Amino acid sequence: MNRSDASRVVITGLGIISSIGIGIPEFVESLRSGRSGAKPITSFDTTGYDYSNGCEIVDFDPARWIKEVPIAELGRTSQFSVAAARMAVEDAGLSVDQLRSARCHISIGTTDGESRDLDHLTETQVRSGWEALDPVVSRRATANLLPVAIAREFGLTQAETTTIATACSAGNYSIGNGFDAIRVGDADIALCGGADAVCRKTFTAFYRLGTIAPDCCRPFDRDRRGILTGEGAGVLILERLESAIARGATIYAEVLGYGLTCDAYHPVAPEPASVARCMALALRDADVKPDEVDLISAHGTGTKANDVTEVRAIREVFGDSVPRTISLKSMLGHTMGAASALAAIACSLAITHRFIPPTINHRVTDPECPIDCVPNASVAADLRIVQNNGLAFGGNNAVVVLSRYDEEAR
Repeated sequence: MNRSDASRVVITGLGIISSIGIGIPEFVESLRSGRSGAKPITSFDTTGYDYSNGCEIVDFDPARWIKEVPIAELGRTSQFSVAAARMAVEDAGLSVDQLRSARCHISIGTTDGESRDLDHLTETQVRSGWEALDPVVSRRATANLLPVAIAREFGLTQAETTTIATACSAGNYSIGNGFDAIRVGDADIALCGGADAVCRKTFTAFYRLGTIAPDCCRPFDRDRRGILTGEGAGVLILERLESAIARGATIYAEVLGYGLTCDAYHPVAPEPASVARCMALALRDADVKPDEVDLISAHGTGTKANDVTEVRAIREVFGDSVPRTISLKSMLGHTMGAASALAAIACSLAITHRFIPPTINHRVTDPECPIDCVPNASVAADLRIVQNNGLAFGGNNAVVVLSRYDEEAR
């Protein structure tokens, strides 16, 4: 990896809204202890469902983080994204004036946007169309408001804003998007990540597919039954290495590269060769050999199909020398468009704090998933290179490769 400082991109700020912690200290402690965010869903009426656990956020106060945009103008997902962005900017040590004078790129991934606002529509409203909606709700319903609300919060009139709606891999897509904007010189600062809120539409869709777990999510386990829907947001600050060094910023990790594939193989079933190709593309972009990867943060949904397919693809790339492979969804649930963004943050913190978070709820490893998933308890580890997988319906796959930044190795 012989790159000049001018082309290297690093992560200098992290914003976390999740069911296992809001902010870095609480999130790190939860990752170390293997905390579960699972609990009965309260955001919509679950009468008629045989089971209805999810990973909701119950202690989120938008007024703590959102200062400039009227909160009533934001749906819950936008509130998450703005709060996480504010947190990331503060963590990066950036002032509002610095943001306003920089060329900023804002990229937020999502699956559902503000679909939660539509959960409570009456049949009459549905039949009558948009004109029957509360005007405030109708104005805030479009997904492109997620990055726009961040720009409004900081008064960024020249920022480029992008919404990426590649479902459950959207967070990684957004990180790759921000990474490109920085490394080709189109932006000085990128705020990128993902956000989603629990909603009836998505829960019901997964429930009818038979992929909602009755109790908890146990990826790679012989008795796994599926996902738990979750919510939250993860926003990362990306900038050039030379910029971070010049202003004395904390560097959590370096973004080495990423890979994307879109195979359109099946609406919901993953395709192993495409997943393997995506990982290989990411490693090639990062100039990393498979045996240099210390940890894989898997997509790891806990469904029968995903886990077997993903492990097969991993073994196609890594052979018999598969690094430890974990699933954060065992703790966070499936946070949809936020999933791989929160996982990228967890990977950055694992690199910084030198530990591997566990895959919790684990009892017996499925023989078709022959990996070390770090069951139930975190372990100390000197991580240097970590691969973060994001897979999505429709064959939208995105893999990001991160590394430790060693100042003495410059």
